[in-house]
Amino acid sequence: MDEQSAPLTMHLYCRVDVVVTDPAAVTGQAVAELRAADIDWSAEEDDLDTAVVELRANLAASLASVVDISRLSDGVPGVEFRGGLCWGEQSPPRVAFRRNDG
Repeated sequence: MDEQSAPLTMHLYCRVDVVVTDPAAVTGQAVAELRAADIDWSAEEDDLDTAVVELRANLAASLASVVDISRLSDGVPGVEFRGGLCWGEQSPPRVAFRRNDG
């Protein structure tokens, strides 16, 4: 991009498939990161113990919470990560994200 061009905001849509071989390790990491986070629990609807129970019961939420999507553009010149959204689902891919192999 030349110096006279304005930066462009782009949206990158991805579907990433992973295999979880150790669910306890994933939920354990999510819980550890939650405990280490600087959260004002008095401003939240639940408390730390409740949030820990919820993470341990939801592998998809735990996985999504520990994946660092900000690193997707690491090493790409001229690209700055600005934010994004990541969630996990344990189900077949949504129609919009299925491969078109035909």
